[in-house]
Amino acid sequence: MTIPTPDLSHLRPSDYVKVYEPAEDTFLLLDALEQDAEYLRDLHPRICMEVGSGSGCVSSFMGAILGSSSLYLCTDINHHACICTVRTGVQNKIPLNVVETSFSRALSCRLRHSVDVLLFNPPYVPTITEEALDAQDNRDIQGSWAGGQAGMQVTNSFLETVHELLSPRGAFYLVALKQNDIPSIQRKMLEQYGLRSCIVLQWRAGGEHLFIVRFCRSI
Repeated sequence: MTIPTPDLSHLRPSDYVKVYEPAEDTFLLLDALEQDAEYLRDLHPRICMEVGSGSGCVSSFMGAILGSSSLYLCTDINHHACICTVRTGVQNKIPLNVVETSFSRALSCRLRHSVDVLLFNPPYVPTITEEALDAQDNRDIQGSWAGGQAGMQVTNSFLETVHELLSPRGAFYLVALKQNDIPSIQRKMLEQYGLRSCIVLQWRAGGEHLFIVRFCRSI
């Protein structure tokens, strides 16, 4: 049974001036989650968290997969993105709990080894270091795509925290670009944190080659 894409009709062009509009990377992540729907339900997740929720599309989709048995947490550094995420949850009848913070910083202590499903579609576009730093400091739409050196500057900062957030049975889904050197990411996560991984889906169009990578303590 196909899971419908969340209704985003409440969002206007003026919202997308400030917040990342769902695009190919978003929809590839939705496809990966739908493909893994049975696996995700079998986890019986209590806590799902999306870091950088943007429009709220992905977390609303997770809610459609898992239903009311899970707690849905969303974080974003962009204030308008937090507002849009709440509105998208309401529009789709999914209770999304939104916190305006960098990564999971405001919640890390409480969530230690507690997150069963963790989602991150990071800013993965290679830029100069200063551009990525400015984007994060300004907390605006540029922060949704400016990834710094090799597109990994922001991602690397978050990857260092994943093992502390994941529950023993937890799964972490990461969106990555081929230029981000995905084998290197997988090797680092295994060697440093004991997180095994597999590529759930990939998509190529023009010069862009996107991957959805799933990490967990055992697969």
